[in-house]
This record gives sequence, structure tokens and C-alpha cells, in this order.
Amino acid sequence: MPQPCGIRAGAGVTLRVLVVDDEPLARGGVRARLATQPDVQVIGECADGESALAAMGTQRPDLVFIDVQMPGLNGLDALERLPPTERPLAILLTAHAQFALRAFAAHALDYLLKPIDDERFADALDRARQALALRRPDASASRVAPVYASRFEVRLGQRVQLVDAAQIDWVEAQGDYAGLHAGGRLHLLREPLHRLAARLDPAQFARIHRSAIVRLDRVAELQALSNRDSLLRLHDGTPLRASRTYVDALRAALLAVGTPA
Repeated sequence: MPQPCGIRAGAGVTLRVLVVDDEPLARGGVRARLATQPDVQVIGECADGESALAAMGTQRPDLVFIDVQMPGLNGLDALERLPPTERPLAILLTAHAQFALRAFAAHALDYLLKPIDDERFADALDRARQALALRRPDASASRVAPVYASRFEVRLGQRVQLVDAAQIDWVEAQGDYAGLHAGGRLHLLREPLHRLAARLDPAQFARIHRSAIVRLDRVAELQALSNRDSLLRLHDGTPLRASRTYVDALRAALLAVGTPA
């Protein structure tokens, strides 16, 4: 028999979160990280997929942290039983990387490997905040699909140059600026990388490091390194290092766009 979820009352917060994992310690780890976020409310916890499915239908969380492998109905199956329009944002938790491609097929927001890395957890939560802001309609408008930036204004003295998103090969953080690498040239955009990341189409761009983003169709090859990081090489020969905390999601994203990984 599935165990009922522990549902908590409350309102007035930005992000309503459901935590799903059959391991109490794993749920506690997620809950402890979320407890430090003033704009997050954990509305419930579930220990199996059946209870999670019921809770997602009745409680309508904004975001669910959900384990992939659980007895009975697993996390991915629970999400896929909901119509796409009724699924909450989902961040998958698992100890096994082989589920990454299916996670992207189910339109999961992110994919965290256990043991959870604090930096990756914070980055995934930021992505959830950004995605939720795009999902929520304002009082005067109906819900529309997210619109991502197609070009950027870069100032060169008194001149303004336009850089198309399609021209960008990769992006690096440079303090309060983002360095746009396009066609062998570097353009400095006065915008921090974490803010720019929310304006880039996730079907075209992926984070490879806390301070770097790459355009997926520019990646020619991916080579595993001994410390679980990976070395990327772009079609123009540029080498980039991908942090191990981003590698699995990157591989799945590359496969989703048909790029060998």
C-alpha cells in the first residue's frame, strides 16, 4: 500500500515544493537545503510514486523534487501519467546517470545525481524560479510560451552592435559582464551570467560550468577526464571544461539535439 504524503498547510510564498523520495534521509537532505530559502515552502513529502501522483493532482505544487527509482511506480512514470499541461516543474533525483535522456524527454527541468552537490542544487533551484516566473501569467494576460532572446545589444564606445543568439558559440562570466564568444570575437554584455542564462533558449544552450554556457550545436566532441569533469571541443577547435556536476545533464541535452556525446 502506498504511504500517504505529509501535506503541510501554508500560503504566501513564491515557490510551493513537493519532495518525493522513498529514503527518509534523502528527503531530509532536500528539505534542509530548501529550509534556507525564504521564498520556498515545502507543502508536502511523499515516499512513493502513487502518493506523489495523487499529491501532484490535488496539491498542484509549483515544483517537485522527485526520485527516479522507487518501489512500485517510479518518479518518471508518475510524472508521465499527468498530462503535460498539468505537470509541475520537476527536478529529478537519482544515483544513476542512465536516466538523463528520459528525463529530458519528460521535460524535466533538471537532473541531480546523488549525493547531491550543493552548487548544482542551488543552480537547479534558480532555474526553477526562472521557469516559474515565465509560467505564471499576470493578471491581465493569458499564459504564453516563453520567449527567449534572439539578439543582444553590445556597446562599443558610442556605438551599439547587435549580436544574434544564433551567432554565439559560448558564453563566459566576467564579473558583472557576460562574454559572448561569436565567430572568433569576444563581445562584453553588461549582464551577469546567471541573469543571461534565463534568457537563453534551453533547447539551444546549456550550462557547462558555474561560469560558462555553451551553444549545443557548436559542440563537436566530449571527452571524459579522470576527475569526472569532461573536456568539450567546439567545431572551431575551442576547448572548454565541463564541470562534473553539469556533465550528465549536458550529455542528455546533446543527445536531444542530435549531437554525438
